[in-house]
Amino acid sequence: MTRVNWRPSNLLNPVPAVMVSCADEEGNANVMTAAWTGTICSDPVMVSVSIRKSRYSHDIIQRTGEFVINLTTKDLAKVTDYVGVHSGKNKDKFNLPGDLHITKATSAKVKAPSIAESPVCLECVVKQILELGSHDMFIGEVVNTSIDEQYIDENGRLDLSKANLITYCHGEYYTMGKKIGSFGYSVRKKKRKYPKSHIHK
Repeated sequence: MTRVNWRPSNLLNPVPAVMVSCADEEGNANVMTAAWTGTICSDPVMVSVSIRKSRYSHDIIQRTGEFVINLTTKDLAKVTDYVGVHSGKNKDKFNLPGDLHITKATSAKVKAPSIAESPVCLECVVKQILELGSHDMFIGEVVNTSIDEQYIDENGRLDLSKANLITYCHGEYYTMGKKIGSFGYSVRKKKRKYPKSHIHK
């Protein structure tokens, strides 16, 4: 098998396409799109998002120390793209044109707003900012997780397979594909199939 070596590149794909919401000290809200975000710790629950210094949200989050990561869906794909290509300096992201729409929702634990249409909203408090170069990484502790109840099944478990979550892969958006397994399936013992009884009445 032949391989080609390129210069170092950020081709760790696919990645989540999320909307990050925040608000300044006067309560003016903004939303940006981010793909460079991820889980970094389970106890305490912590996530990260990397943001260019030039982004409007960067200074707001740096000053206020709060943000919300909002998961996105197929229905939110166009809005997700739109808020990513327009700056909050001259656009009210909660007052979008045409058929684009997201609703500002009050968060439970932070002053930064959540997006009502998002299936899962992670309310975060900044714990550390790492200056890395082109981007600063904001490490946030998740202080509340807000979930749309339509994605909670009859047993109280989260079922995000219904949400049509989207990912970002090398400049393009995709919905998630078919489930091919669950954690631990490679070592899980198969249920033994017993033959039908041959005992006659």
